[in-house]
This record gives sequence, C-alpha cells and structure tokens, in this order.
Amino acid sequence: MRKFSLSALMALAFVPLVFVNPVLASKDGSGHDYRTFHTDGKIDMGKIGDSYKAELVMYLAGNQFMVMEELIKDFQKRNPGVKTVYVETIPPGQILKGQLLKQGEIEGQKTAMNPDIFASVNLKHLKKLNKKGKMDQYMIYTHNKLELMVKKGNPKGIKGPKDLGRDDLVQSHPNPKTEGIFKFYGSEMLKDMGIHAKVTGEKICKSCWAVDGKTWFTSRHHRETPQRIEDGKADVGIVWTTEVVHAKKEGRGVEGVSIPAPLNKQDKVGYAVGSLTAGRNQANAQAFLKYLQSDAAQDIYASYGFLKASKDELKLRNL
Repeated sequence: MRKFSLSALMALAFVPLVFVNPVLASKDGSGHDYRTFHTDGKIDMGKIGDSYKAELVMYLAGNQFMVMEELIKDFQKRNPGVKTVYVETIPPGQILKGQLLKQGEIEGQKTAMNPDIFASVNLKHLKKLNKKGKMDQYMIYTHNKLELMVKKGNPKGIKGPKDLGRDDLVQSHPNPKTEGIFKFYGSEMLKDMGIHAKVTGEKICKSCWAVDGKTWFTSRHHRETPQRIEDGKADVGIVWTTEVVHAKKEGRGVEGVSIPAPLNKQDKVGYAVGSLTAGRNQANAQAFLKYLQSDAAQDIYASYGFLKASKDELKLRNL
C-alpha cells in the first residue's frame, strides 16, 4: 500500500473536490462517455436519462472526450443560464445508427433520439440526418490527424507508419465497424502504403482479432489502445494525435510516433457539427454553436492537440 507523508495528506485537504457519480464510472473510463455537467461544478457520470431532461444535450464524436470538462465549464461560465449539459462521447456512427435513426439503449437505458447537437468526423453522417429532415445546417469546428501510439521509450523502435507492415509487432487499432478514425482514415492510410490486407486480414469486426495474435480491433479505441499498450498486450496502435497528448498529460506509459502528411490525413479530418431540428433546447444549441466559433473555444481545442478551424469553416452553411 502506498504511504503518504503528513505534509502530503495536509495538502490534499486543500484540493478542491470534484463531485462524481460513480455509476458507470468504471476502471476503464467508460463512464466518462456519458456525463452531465452542472454549473456548480458537479459532474454526474453515466446518468443516461439526462439525455431527456438536460438543458443542453450533445452527442459528439468520442475522440474529443478529453476536452469536454474544460470546454463545458467555460461555456457555462459564459452562459450561466444553461445549468445542466449532458454530453455523450462515443463513435458517431454508433450514435447515428443506434440512437438518432432509431430508438437506442445504453446499459439497458433508453436514450433520447433528439439531442440538441450532433457532431461527427464524417460529414456524410450529418447529410443522412438532413435527408431525414433532422438537420439543416453545419459547420467545421476543428481538425485532427493520425498518429501512432507506442509504449514509453518506444522499445520496438517504431519509426513511422510503414513499420505497421513488420511481422514482429502486435497491433491495436480502432474497429472498422463503428470507429470513423479507422473506417474512413486509418484504413485509407494502410491502403495508401499497400499493407491494408496484411494488417487487417480484410476483416470488419469489433472487439476481435482481425489477424490472430497480431492485430486487435477495439470496441472503443481511445480507452482500449493505451491500456493494451501499457499492459503489454500491444506494441502500437493508430490513434488521433489528441489522444497521445491526453495520455501523456495523464502520465500514462505511452508516447507518440508522428505520421507525416498526407498519410496522417490532416487535410481530410474535419469535425462537422450542427443542431437537430427536433432538439428541445434550440436557443441553447445556437448558443453553443456560437461559442464554438469563438477564440476561447478554439484555443481550448488547440491546447489538447486539435487543429483550429478557419474563420470560413466556422460559418454555418446548408447541408
């Protein structure tokens, strides 16, 4: 058991408390996929029913989960009338098919089909909503790029993405069924290098071995890949640059190996966002979209490794 000095214990007494509901806040961080932020600083984890009653409900691409606490806190500070904000950060394809186009459930609980805001790394998702009469406008609000995550110290000496073709590596990648990072970008990168079949076995599955003992396809890569690398179950994984930045901030035992452009897809990865026409909180949704256009919001995203959107991209336009 770890021992603390008296001075350290006294110092802890003065650390501000963060109120967290332990429901669904499991060791792997899955509870952080469903959070309700209150203006008093309280954060509820896993209260999925809040998707029906919060004053702003947002379903966002999961790979921005690390930004949410600082972002929502700043938004509520500037918009104190929005006292409760429910944020879901899971794969956008999963959200679209399982919650927006049909009634879905998470952990046995129904989720609202009409959030106020939806965002994805794939504009086609928003266009599908437009065809259903569920969304009229969108904007691009930030960008990202691919990077390789490896164990701290890079013991396998991985130099770049072409090393994914090596036979001595165990890999952990986002699944091609629900994870847009791999379905639209990672797989394209592997094809560009001519190693897609070798790495994936041409399989489309999740939580599975795509190539026995060599390539694992995750269920939720931003949680699984760092853990698998730390646990010695994987040597390398395709992630977003932002996830390397976040993991290093947390002191995780991983580091990044950069991927050069254009293989890193930074010119293609744009996060699209819009408000749903059936959302209950139209005014609050518009307030959040306006906030995303601000320098404050753009600076927060940039501090986590995202790339800022241009002034032109931040203008709302018709789908």
